[in-house]
Amino acid sequence: MTDSQKYIIGLVFYPGMTSLDIVGPHQVFSVLPNVKLHRIWKTLDPIICDDGLTIMPDTTFANCPSLDVMCVGGGLKQQAVEDDPEVLEFFRKQGSTAKFVTSVCGGSEFLAKAGLLKGYRAATHWGMRQQLMTYLGVEVSTERVVVDRNRITGGGVTAGIDFGLTIASILYDEETAKIVQLLLEYDPAPPFNAGSPEKAGSEIVNKAKLYMQKLSNLALAKAAS
Repeated sequence: MTDSQKYIIGLVFYPGMTSLDIVGPHQVFSVLPNVKLHRIWKTLDPIICDDGLTIMPDTTFANCPSLDVMCVGGGLKQQAVEDDPEVLEFFRKQGSTAKFVTSVCGGSEFLAKAGLLKGYRAATHWGMRQQLMTYLGVEVSTERVVVDRNRITGGGVTAGIDFGLTIASILYDEETAKIVQLLLEYDPAPPFNAGSPEKAGSEIVNKAKLYMQKLSNLALAKAAS
């Protein structure tokens, strides 16, 4: 599990993001050899995620170095920031030089808005697939992780760990990714077979959609107050 190559990985955090979207891959990346992690936002002010968790950025847009891997996640309040010109310009600038342009969950919409998914296949949270389809040139996939050339996208929330391990295997090798998987004891055995719309069934899907909309409305109302 050694490599002389050094990688600079940047994870973009923002107010109202879903912490697990990025905390999962962050944990994977943190144990890889020769990796410099940057936790990025416009300022160094504390960021409160949509679950109440507080995260401290250590890098601003202005002082962020060129990234080998750029990553962004989704969140209940992402609508409040996803049209911000400064945010989209950061993605365009870093995306033009990054070796890998990546996202987890609804983070794919940031990339699409920045024009970085045109002509690519991409995964996203199941509740955002229809929305992502509205962007010209984006082919939306139901896969948990999609690798399309240098675009790597993960499905919703918990897919971030699968996504992180996939990137580990690409940057290093499969053995390294397996070692990290074992270190994290990542051996999913969910108590219910309802982790995707296809498995959950229409009744649960419809109730989940209503609840997700309620959570989003509450989060956005709180952000505006």
